[in-house]
Amino acid sequence: MVTTMATGQIFSRTTQALFYNYKQLPIQRMLDFDFLCGRETPSVAGIINPGAEGFQKLFFGQEEIAIPVHSTIEAACAAHPTADVFINFASFRSAAASSKLALKQPTIRVVAIIAEGVPESDTKELISYARSNNKVVIGPATVGGIQAGAFKIGDTAGTIDNIIQCKLYRPGCVGFVSKSGGMSNELYNTIARVTDGIYEGIAIGGDVFPGSTLSDHVLRFNNIPQIKMIVVLGELGGRDEYSLVEALKSGKINKPVCAWVSGTCARLFKSEVQFGHAGAKSGGEMESAQAKNEALKDAGAVVPTSFESFEASIKETYEKLAGEGKITPVKEITPPQIPEDLNSAIKSGKVRAPTHIISTISDDRGEEPCYAGVPMSTIVEKGMGIGDVISLLWFKRSLPRYCTHFIEICVMLCADHGPCVSGAHNTIVTARAGKDLVSSLVSGLLTIGPRFGGAVDDAARYFKDAYDRKLTPYEFVESMKKKGIRVPGIGHRIKRGDNRDKRVELLQLFARTHFPSTKYMEYAVEVETYTLSKANNLVMNVDGAIGTLFLDLLAGSGMFTKQEIDEIVNIGYLNGLFVLARSIGLIGHTFDQKRLKQPLYRHPWEDVLYTK
Repeated sequence: MVTTMATGQIFSRTTQALFYNYKQLPIQRMLDFDFLCGRETPSVAGIINPGAEGFQKLFFGQEEIAIPVHSTIEAACAAHPTADVFINFASFRSAAASSKLALKQPTIRVVAIIAEGVPESDTKELISYARSNNKVVIGPATVGGIQAGAFKIGDTAGTIDNIIQCKLYRPGCVGFVSKSGGMSNELYNTIARVTDGIYEGIAIGGDVFPGSTLSDHVLRFNNIPQIKMIVVLGELGGRDEYSLVEALKSGKINKPVCAWVSGTCARLFKSEVQFGHAGAKSGGEMESAQAKNEALKDAGAVVPTSFESFEASIKETYEKLAGEGKITPVKEITPPQIPEDLNSAIKSGKVRAPTHIISTISDDRGEEPCYAGVPMSTIVEKGMGIGDVISLLWFKRSLPRYCTHFIEICVMLCADHGPCVSGAHNTIVTARAGKDLVSSLVSGLLTIGPRFGGAVDDAARYFKDAYDRKLTPYEFVESMKKKGIRVPGIGHRIKRGDNRDKRVELLQLFARTHFPSTKYMEYAVEVETYTLSKANNLVMNVDGAIGTLFLDLLAGSGMFTKQEIDEIVNIGYLNGLFVLARSIGLIGHTFDQKRLKQPLYRHPWEDVLYTK
């Protein structure tokens, strides 16, 4: 007895689907087909990506839309109760379980399983459940199906160009069913050439046990008034076609059926041959293509003598129906133009699109990231250090080793200055408030400015200006005094002329040993000599040492023009060095407080002067 899981049309222009396991291209092709057909609503209602939620941006014509993403099948079905098609792009390992769960949802009527290799026992279980619950399974190993001008599953019918060529953007009068997805595309084209086109096409999949059979869909087509003739493409192997033979003989099909079973060449081989599909393997004479073609012909189907003459048989059947007035040819329409994606349009040279960001320091488009044109592998293989990376990313060139070593020394010496300075204090308080690493770090970094760290840039600017204008230390200091500006880089709360900052001494020693010129630093030393004559705490501090020595690095290396040096100083590169260095210490203070499990900080009231 022939049974069917549905008795008529299963898709329409309002059909919506849930798409399992996000794949950008097939979903976008569905949406482009929707636009081509003039649908008002997208055919994809929601996406199911296990473990993920949110929205996925895609295009519906020229409009960018956000399709909801759900983490479970149950949640998606609850959120989209009108979506009754489940398109399953899961792998063969999980396709059966997810399909069964979808079939159990009351809102789902049709499940399309794309994966190949689904275990046959699992497929049989799915078939049994679907039949007993009046639901439809298409696949496994299918590209799906299409109702012309209304709805399509995933990659069915291929590219938009192929869909337009096959006139699938509007309904014709032919119902088509095949085992093969690839051959479906071929037949869509053939049918469009010799008839007014497809009304509905289904590829049932090439597995031994398809979720729905050729005859299931032919019987459906017979009940759809818009379908006037049916085209069937079978293949050797299995006995599915014989259920169609039985339906034809019993009079259950009253529309013309053009059929061909491919694989007649199998008899040319001496041994049994396995063709492309799992089910395309003849298991005896009855399963041969010749036997099935003969049986279909005897049952009343229009069967050509070869696949090459199949097109002529379809054409002849269509023209006969048209001549009898049973078919009114569809009035042709011009489909809308699908907007081309920007990336493909750029590649084809059709458009010029302006960029939004310029990057001259790094590039990650090739096989490996590059810093200022230097591949990452080269940086590692040559044993480059942090100073070398800074020179590439900040200065866009490889500085001499003494320069990059000096940069590294600056980072090491400025990494931390104890827990009491403003940056560290802020970080510690934030960490003890239970905040995360980034929040704690940023709270400390936000204190960097004119009074904390910012003096490095100012020291470089003022000392450079004074030296370049050939001011004596006296003229420089006194002119600053008249302006009411303290000389940046000079002065310390703790250190004195007879107790100098060790960090300053280390930097000066390194520079005098390795730098080709230390003119700016020596000028700062002369200024320090003058300021110490005024007060013992007006000693050069680490900001002044780094600021002036960086000027010597830039000028003495011979790798920077005067204009470049001015730009580096004005932009604030040196403050960036302090930010980078101090971040190391601030991160350390954050970890220290977390490790010690310190409670919320509250400043002692004894340390506050309360006044009226």
